[in-house]
Amino acid sequence: MADSDPNNAIRDDSPAGEDSILSPRGLEAFTRKVTTTASHLVGPGKDPPGNHYHNAMAQVHKQLKKPGIQRGMFTMARTTPTDLVRSKFSTAEIQSRARSYLPDEMLQHLPENDNAYSLFQGFQASFPELTTEGKKHKRRVSRGRKMIDDNTSASDNPHHLHRLKKERSSLMHELEMLSIRKNMASSEIHEIDNKMANLAGMRRIILERLAGLEQEEALLEHDIVDMESRIDDAQALVEEAESIAAAIDTPTKSDDDDLVTDQDADEFMSKSIYEKLPSASSTPSKRKHKTMKRKSMPILHEHFEPGFMIREIKAHADNVTALDFDVPFGTMVSASMDDTVKVWDLNAGRCIGSLEGHTASVRTLQVEDNILATGSMDATIRLWDLSRAHYDPQGSQFGRDDEDDDGMAFENPDDQPVDPPEGSMADCPLFTLESHVDEITALHFRGDVLVSGSADKTLRQWDLVKGRCVQTLDVMWAAAQASVSIGTGEGTWRQTNRPATASADFVGALQVFESALACGTADGMVRLWDLRSGQVHRSLVGHTGPVTCLQFDDVHLVTGSLDRSIRIWDLRTGSIYDAYAYDNPVTSMMFDNRRIVSAAGEDVVKVYDKLESRQWDCGAGITEEEGGRTPAIVEHVRIKDGYLVEGRRDGIIGAWAC
Repeated sequence: MADSDPNNAIRDDSPAGEDSILSPRGLEAFTRKVTTTASHLVGPGKDPPGNHYHNAMAQVHKQLKKPGIQRGMFTMARTTPTDLVRSKFSTAEIQSRARSYLPDEMLQHLPENDNAYSLFQGFQASFPELTTEGKKHKRRVSRGRKMIDDNTSASDNPHHLHRLKKERSSLMHELEMLSIRKNMASSEIHEIDNKMANLAGMRRIILERLAGLEQEEALLEHDIVDMESRIDDAQALVEEAESIAAAIDTPTKSDDDDLVTDQDADEFMSKSIYEKLPSASSTPSKRKHKTMKRKSMPILHEHFEPGFMIREIKAHADNVTALDFDVPFGTMVSASMDDTVKVWDLNAGRCIGSLEGHTASVRTLQVEDNILATGSMDATIRLWDLSRAHYDPQGSQFGRDDEDDDGMAFENPDDQPVDPPEGSMADCPLFTLESHVDEITALHFRGDVLVSGSADKTLRQWDLVKGRCVQTLDVMWAAAQASVSIGTGEGTWRQTNRPATASADFVGALQVFESALACGTADGMVRLWDLRSGQVHRSLVGHTGPVTCLQFDDVHLVTGSLDRSIRIWDLRTGSIYDAYAYDNPVTSMMFDNRRIVSAAGEDVVKVYDKLESRQWDCGAGITEEEGGRTPAIVEHVRIKDGYLVEGRRDGIIGAWAC
């Protein structure tokens, strides 16, 4: 009976294409066979008992023994249900499902939303009809229709009343949508504010990390300098031992060699007595100075906002007369009318030590790498090697846990200062330069050349290798020579229009570069000297008061004066390039690549941004104005790479990001 049933016949289907058993047609044929077999097993038949079952099973076994059917069954057994379903999807449907898929974790942890409007309402409020152009078009059409309808319809018409109500409903709906859009914009602003607050917190953390890195960098720099000093000392000891050994190996003189002949006596007497006298430059205390440049430069201050106060130090008990520093967060030296010269660690805000040697107040100083030059009212110039200071940069923080060690730049400014150890600067003095007969008011050195200006109306050029004066320039004589040679009064000493003040120095400022020297004096003149000839080759006339500060680069010369102005000169032509006027006399000025900073008799520092061409104020006068305190007048300013240091009349020194 199974053989006669056409539905019961099993074809030799292959697993490929429509004839495969996995295809709908193959599955349908297999289902019919199983159904027929079940009906024969359950229902009555004419065949003997058991024959129909054996016939059906024989057909099934015969079908399953075919290689194609076996491969198809094995493939289906190894295929997961997910793969079976995916195999029926098109490429576009798979991509659409992948884009719209959300993991279960995101669906379980949905963020809370306090917004009273749904997503559909937001979409409705943002519909193109409510954009600016859509509203303009809608209003234009509604106004035109309104003019037509007002002329054609009557106010007592029921349709007119219905239309007005409909327009009112439309306007109310539009007002509601605008309210939704307004709240959406407000929510976006709050979200942006939260993101900005989070970013500000992250920036603060990274700034503290950067401060810690620069602290470690400063410690390594100190260790490297200390190691180099120890190497130099060891090298000097080795050379001394070798020279002693060589002297021992040389033959000793005989008794005849000890006799002084007439020729030796004549040579001895012919030598100048001044060569036999010990001079200040040849004293046993003179040491060779070695310049040590930093291997790295701090960059923390570049990430502060302009006008941010980095540190404030109560440095002196009287007016700050001079200050300078080497690099941002480096070493600073300050002098005051209290007759003290102090060295500071700007990174920690601590005093390294005091320099002792001058018998009067220091009026001018300069720090270049590890070399310091100071000029005093005692008419002497002293040179110091700051790398020889006995100083521990870790100070009171030594031995603390690393987790409690914040960046030095973020220390509490209210902490009590740590007193430097006794004798910490005892090895710093190098030698003393003595030739001036009056107080030193200005000095500048570059390399092995130092030029100083004094109230004795002379400029002196010094050789720092030999430690002696190699040239003296008389300003009054040079002015007289210029008037005679030129025949005009341009180079002569001229009296300024403003009355002379007691604070005006004869030589207010100077700067040297190789053989070029610029000098500003009390007559308001700026003279450019050639040190090779000792002559003035150009005089810049323009200031009407004593020149107190100057600085030049390869193109421009900037000068400040008590005539309440700062002038920028073009060195190529000698003409004025630009000028700025202030309300008070300018006592100090300096510039870097971008800014010109000056002290002009106020409690703030005047800053001129050359890139943005704008003036702005920086200092304690801005930050302490809200607290009701009045800071002292700023007397001296120094800036390097956007790091500003200012000294005031009350002895306080402030460090700022500029």
